[in-house]
Amino acid sequence: MKGWMIALIMSVTACAPVIDLAPPAPPSRQSAPAPAAAIKLVQKLVLKKTSFKNITGWSGDSHDQVIATLLRSCARFAKMPADIAIGPVGGVAGDWLAPCQAAAALPAGNMELARSFFEAHFVPYLATADGRPEGLFTGYFEIELNGSWLRKGVYTTPIYERPPELVDANLGDFDKDLKGKRLSGKVVGGRFVPFDDRAAIEAGALAGRGLEMIWIDSPIDAFFLHVQGSGRVIMDDGSIVRIGFAARNGHAYRSIGKTLIDMGELSRERVSMQSIRAWLGDHPDKAAALMASNPSFIFFRVVDGALKSLGREQGPIGAQGVPLTPGRSLAVDRRYLSLGIPIWLDTTDPVDPGAPLRRLVIAQDTGSAIKGPVRGDLFWGFGADAATRAGLMKQPGHYFLLLPRK
Repeated sequence: MKGWMIALIMSVTACAPVIDLAPPAPPSRQSAPAPAAAIKLVQKLVLKKTSFKNITGWSGDSHDQVIATLLRSCARFAKMPADIAIGPVGGVAGDWLAPCQAAAALPAGNMELARSFFEAHFVPYLATADGRPEGLFTGYFEIELNGSWLRKGVYTTPIYERPPELVDANLGDFDKDLKGKRLSGKVVGGRFVPFDDRAAIEAGALAGRGLEMIWIDSPIDAFFLHVQGSGRVIMDDGSIVRIGFAARNGHAYRSIGKTLIDMGELSRERVSMQSIRAWLGDHPDKAAALMASNPSFIFFRVVDGALKSLGREQGPIGAQGVPLTPGRSLAVDRRYLSLGIPIWLDTTDPVDPGAPLRRLVIAQDTGSAIKGPVRGDLFWGFGADAATRAGLMKQPGHYFLLLPRK
């Protein structure tokens, strides 16, 4: 076990309360046992209570920079009935009333008061997967593309809006043991069946129906738009259109980076967004088949207007329904974590892995590739620097959940 991990676990008092939380169990089957890969996914979120003095780097962050981000989540909690749970952890919406009111009363730009606010209203818990604190942290950004409203010239790759026949089924409505499980598909001949996968859609399964929202000039850019979940399209008339996630086809995400590793094309150490993009560009005869091997497909919508806050443009809308903040919004697995909770992230810088990256973030988004109790995807914003950091980020680390004292 790494020395830092031993020190981390020892810093949490031995007699501190431990909370075990697991996602809803899958239905029992009478057939052969599930494969090891499937069993591995069923982990418990085990929370170990600690104190702020045991959190490395806690006093070094600019806590005031995350208050506005937290208040966006507070606005969502305020719209919920007070006795409704906000998710798997963090209590009910009413538990957030006092912390959110206190946050709204804070003066802007005061780091000391902001840090004291978090210490007064929250208790930190080390999050672990079955007792193991180390997890994986990646990054994402708002990609920039070139496009047109019409198919013409170089603009031949469609970005699709949500098809009307795409149906999302909440299995918990049918069986309480399946609470939290969802399926997406379509009804054909009175039967609910899987929706078309990426290969079928790219072969023309949706073509000619008027679902093409925007046409862009690169199938590779379109693929990475699906991975990132949002983007800004520079139109041929010079205008900028923001597009965001609308729906997914329901098929599991399959990493083409892992496929390239399995093929022997890239080493595990070298795989990144940049190296994958370079491989696709260098192998135009194989690129389409590789991208089609990921069956997951995303549909988009136009995000109206440019969002402004304090004179600065805000990020895209995340899964919680609030604009994301570069460097302060984290995508998590919502089977384990509730959206809106503050999280102390402790990992390393993707550009300089020898330097620590420790900061307070808010869980405000999710993603099909974000799976596990200790797993996060940090939103970096848009532009060249954001693309570099997001593309390189594949860091080990851990995090602490900050839950209301109540």
